[in-house]
Amino acid sequence: MSSSHNFGVITKKFSLIRIWAVASNVFREVVRDRILFVIGFYALLMLAAVRILPDIAGPVKDKVLLDFGVASSGLLGVIVAIFVGTNLINKEIEKRTVFVIVTKPVSSLEFILGKHLGLSAVLAILVAGMTAIYLSILSFAHISYELIPLLLTAFFLFLELCLVTAAALLFSVFTSSILAILLTSSLYLVGHLSEGMVKLAGITKNPSFQQLTDNLYLVLPDLSRLDLKNSAVYGVIPQLDTLLINAGYAVIYTAILLILTTAIFSRRQF
Repeated sequence: MSSSHNFGVITKKFSLIRIWAVASNVFREVVRDRILFVIGFYALLMLAAVRILPDIAGPVKDKVLLDFGVASSGLLGVIVAIFVGTNLINKEIEKRTVFVIVTKPVSSLEFILGKHLGLSAVLAILVAGMTAIYLSILSFAHISYELIPLLLTAFFLFLELCLVTAAALLFSVFTSSILAILLTSSLYLVGHLSEGMVKLAGITKNPSFQQLTDNLYLVLPDLSRLDLKNSAVYGVIPQLDTLLINAGYAVIYTAILLILTTAIFSRRQF
């Protein structure tokens, strides 16, 4: 009865205007912290790669540069999502501004959604900026590429970063910033390895290991679904139904994480 009552209170207070207010405040705060300088760093990284990698990679320099550009943009995006995402709520708690927020007519759902949407908007600009730089440098270096696979890779990277951000928010509502960073990073790594672990367990024929990997695969996000680096490098587009299923998977998993975050945050005593 208590849980259903709390959920009813949360949904009754739901307001897009208040979500927008929280999200826009997060966006301005993150941009003010010069996080978008990451785009400039990525540009310098790619320019250096164009000069150095051809001498190292030799005849496969085009494939190596394509792969390096996608991998480095993904890594930088994940670093921003984890380190900024885990501090969004803890910063409010440490500065005691959360007391002001919870006394205002802002529900837990609006607060969490606003935080997530604000950082997601920054990540969207980050991914778009790095993708634009990536394509420009590839064109300048006369490296052939398939545009659609690269754009799809960028879009699925954004979905992955939104999911990682939701996980960072979840861990940050009940742990310290440092522990939240460690947990989110671990989830990201295991999420990319879970499918391979299941296959490895099938080869080992160890029942206990198989049970463990199957449980991890069911509970933890399968981030390999959102990794389209091979599509970007080799210009191969997955089937449309596969793309839609994987995109839906990311959206649903993100929504579940945000619901859990809201439930935990609404029960915290400030």
